[in-house]
Amino acid sequence: MPGIVGLITRMPREQAEQELLQMVEALRHEEFYATGTYIDESLGVYVGWVARENSFSDGMPLRNERGDVVLVFSGEEFPEPGTSRRLIERGHDVDPVGPSYLVHLYEEDPSFPAALNGRFHGLLMDRNRGITTLFNDRYRMHRVYFHESQDAFYFAAEAKAILAVRPELRRIDPRALGEFLTCGCTLEGRSLFWGIDVLPGGSSWVFRKGSLAQKAAYFEARDWENQDALEPEHYYAEFRNIFSQNLVRHFGGQERVAMSLTGGLDTRMIMAWQKADPGSLPCYTFGGMLRDCQDVTIARRVAQACGQSHEVIRPGEDFFAQFPRYAERAVYLTDGCTDVSHSSGLYVIERAGKTAPVRMTGNYGGEVLRQVVAFKPVQPLPGLFSAEFAPLFQQAC
Repeated sequence: MPGIVGLITRMPREQAEQELLQMVEALRHEEFYATGTYIDESLGVYVGWVARENSFSDGMPLRNERGDVVLVFSGEEFPEPGTSRRLIERGHDVDPVGPSYLVHLYEEDPSFPAALNGRFHGLLMDRNRGITTLFNDRYRMHRVYFHESQDAFYFAAEAKAILAVRPELRRIDPRALGEFLTCGCTLEGRSLFWGIDVLPGGSSWVFRKGSLAQKAAYFEARDWENQDALEPEHYYAEFRNIFSQNLVRHFGGQERVAMSLTGGLDTRMIMAWQKADPGSLPCYTFGGMLRDCQDVTIARRVAQACGQSHEVIRPGEDFFAQFPRYAERAVYLTDGCTDVSHSSGLYVIERAGKTAPVRMTGNYGGEVLRQVVAFKPVQPLPGLFSAEFAPLFQQAC
């Protein structure tokens, strides 16, 4: 997936720059990806990026007026209305569209990136303070893998970029594998690869003189989890107010948006509150080859009620003809975090991209509002794996 890669080090520039280029190339999966690099030898920073052309994070790096603060940002950010205007009024040079305001938010907000809203990660270099900060969103939705060696700190949106320059790490972490097979994911910041971890959510790690100086956090989940519970009526009123006010931000970008409709509560809420003009929000639903599932049946009715077009995207004969390609890419692109059963998902996502570059959908509405439990550890069937794996499965549970 698009994202940032790089290393922070005091190794010779020639060596570090060569490794940086290898890391960027490892993430160049599509011809329409834009790439670039930025080097600040005084800070020991070698950073690169891969972005979808014309996306929010295309056009890196971002600089302030004096050029002493540089930001490489990946992902999405949905600011409060009027953010760019307020920064302009304070004398900053801000483009009316795009992400240029982000580097100026850092100058104005000592808590940066705590006020950011979205799925993101980034690297910020402040030459005046002599520091570099690696950060990500609260729930590490935009993942950052990292590896600490004696001579460098490596980071990347995909583990394969680190593996490209540190081949000795190309081995499975047995504990992580046991967690993956039992829980469907790795736990406690581990990755599937020995010596490569995942940056915790809400991180703001600070580097000085090419070395990691502080593993700081701008957000702790327990700060929200330990709040006093609201009464049902109060909770509903607050949720309704926040949802209706913030939904519009996610449709305010410059690219065309299509709605990925399901029969779930979350996408129906989006359609009900967005109130898009008739015919302005194309909708689609992923379906099977043989018959219409409930998602298709309900989504078709919702789109019709809202005056929007609707299509069903199904795996076709061309999918089966290219199945080896999709199966391999599904596993490779996710660093092994999914299996060939999701190859059809890659196919329909590619098809959906022809309707609009931005896919809007809902996730976990039932988990948030109806107490549905999505995370269910399950012990593998007896005899499916050799006995030596049994302790790993028990440890994961």
